[in-house]
Amino acid sequence: MSNSIHLLLTADVMGRPGRRLLAALIPQLRNHYDLHGVFINAENVAHGFGMGLKQYKELCDAGIDGFSMGNHVWDQRELIEFIDQVPNIVRPANFPPGTPGKGHAVIPCGGLPIGMINIMGRVFMQALDCPFQIVDREVTALKAETPIIWVDIHAEASSEKQAMGWYLAGQVTAVTGSHSHVQTADERILPGGTAFITDIGLTGPMDGVIGMEKEGAIYRMAKQMPARLNVLETGAVQFCGLVLEVDPETGKTLSLERLQYRYETIEEAEGSCLFPG
Repeated sequence: MSNSIHLLLTADVMGRPGRRLLAALIPQLRNHYDLHGVFINAENVAHGFGMGLKQYKELCDAGIDGFSMGNHVWDQRELIEFIDQVPNIVRPANFPPGTPGKGHAVIPCGGLPIGMINIMGRVFMQALDCPFQIVDREVTALKAETPIIWVDIHAEASSEKQAMGWYLAGQVTAVTGSHSHVQTADERILPGGTAFITDIGLTGPMDGVIGMEKEGAIYRMAKQMPARLNVLETGAVQFCGLVLEVDPETGKTLSLERLQYRYETIEEAEGSCLFPG
């Protein structure tokens, strides 16, 4: 379709390696796919825990249009001070009333309004309001402004993410999972034109445990003792994403492509050319 648009979605961007990957690859991806908008889950961009003002500005400069969050949203407390001052960050919509921030937003991208919703699952997670009831409210609010709606469900259980996909099939442009940090290979277009993937996957370090240094994670699990978790700053890295082709009039996804790029070092990624010639 000649008037279709393209969107890039990513999930958990991990620490400085993840931010460097975005800065290196987003310009190339924007140019190749003629992207109208780039959206990320940003709850791990500051040392693996939350997002501060410095990281927010850095990622805006790298070309990120919208940011969703998750259970680590308040790990950098300064976000509380500025989340209501910026238009393009959404935190889980099923947080209690009165929580700073908002659960949905409309972002102007390439002259088109793009809606985004952040919702958090409850299976093996915090005891929040029902994500299914709350997402109904958020989708209704956004449909009054745009047919193009991305829903980021930040959840532990694959079943809960898949249930949300089917629940919203035909109502939104895309439902994508985050939080697990492992890309799944089940991307598809559900009936009614809703793109779905259980988890887009981690953008950042590969040689640790979901982006963290493996020693601390192993000690925690093997010894059942507390240990500090630090983002792995060396070794192999990966970029994970999902590119959607969308009909801007209906908001339906026409096609999708799952992306995964791997490099031995972050320096290799920064010197790479994704699309030679």
